[in-house]
Amino acid sequence: MAARFVDDYLLYLLARASHAASAGFHARLKARGVPVPVWRVVATLQGAERGETVGALAAACLMQQPTMTKLLDRMEAEGLVRRRREGRQTRIALTRAGAKLAADLVPEARAHEATLLARHAEAAPALKALLRTLATPSG
Repeated sequence: MAARFVDDYLLYLLARASHAASAGFHARLKARGVPVPVWRVVATLQGAERGETVGALAAACLMQQPTMTKLLDRMEAEGLVRRRREGRQTRIALTRAGAKLAADLVPEARAHEATLLARHAEAAPALKALLRTLATPSG
């Protein structure tokens, strides 16, 4: 019996690995009542002193800009982010509540990552470097 095409297809393997690696952490987020898109926004904004533009935030969070705008509307209503006009751009930054949520979740994310990487400690640096290269537009 011939192997299925997807079983050796890089893009499928990357997506499948991401799904499998994320599942445990996403379950923790769900238990805390934090949707994955909210986590992605607070994680992206954590440490971004000037904030991010909506377009840059959408790209970093793997979302379409209109979907990001709707999410930011909800997050702003919940007091997690604030919008600030800077010339012709709008920048998004964490509020104190958003920064606290990020500060609570980032250590959990790092611990989850450490557990995953510990199984392949020797390959972890090269794996991250390869993924960074593949994630660039010319990758």
